[in-house]
Amino acid sequence: MRILIVEDHPDILANLYGFLEPKGHQLDSARNGYGGLALASENDYDVIVLDIMLPGLNGLELCQKLRTELGKSTPVLMLTARDSLPDKVAGFDSGADDYLVKPFSLVELEVRLKALVRRSAATHALHATMRFGELSFDPDTQEASRAGVPVNLTKTGYTLLRCLLAAAPRIVSRDALEQAVWGEDRPDSDALRTHIHALRQAIDKPFATPMLQTVAGVGYKLVAPDAQR
Repeated sequence: MRILIVEDHPDILANLYGFLEPKGHQLDSARNGYGGLALASENDYDVIVLDIMLPGLNGLELCQKLRTELGKSTPVLMLTARDSLPDKVAGFDSGADDYLVKPFSLVELEVRLKALVRRSAATHALHATMRFGELSFDPDTQEASRAGVPVNLTKTGYTLLRCLLAAAPRIVSRDALEQAVWGEDRPDSDALRTHIHALRQAIDKPFATPMLQTVAGVGYKLVAPDAQR
């Protein structure tokens, strides 16, 4: 992990370096809030360890600036001697993701940092643009394209495309697609076939090589055009 530590206490900072660096983590540090803000603005970190009681700019103010002014979503773990509920609420309200009260276990600190990084990676994966072959889909904007040409789909079409892209080039069963679209309240008629036909018309018909293939008796899959040549 690449970690930014903003801590003004030299002994705590030395302990963090002594424990985390030998484990292969890359560390940068600042001894005050403004220094931490500068490093966070210039670099991308996996996680930030932030003391609340800092000279110049305190940890709560720094965390707020990270979120509102820099637009950083980097996970932040607050380190503080304050353990009252109002103090914890203030930390979370400022944009912190976790809270550890001094004195703390270095082993627990590393476990919490790894958990924050895992959750952050999972969140980014959910919002990342999905790509396979000539197809791309942005889950946030609900925009799809093939070979750079915009593809207009219904809400159900976008759901089906997302499922197929997430699995590509593996097969997605009919049952899995129906579950994604309708959950347990599935229609009696073969509505999936109709929606698959509409999806095929949108992503395949205008192009020379079809990407959406039916696997008889099983489901559907996407095949990259290059794999069919």
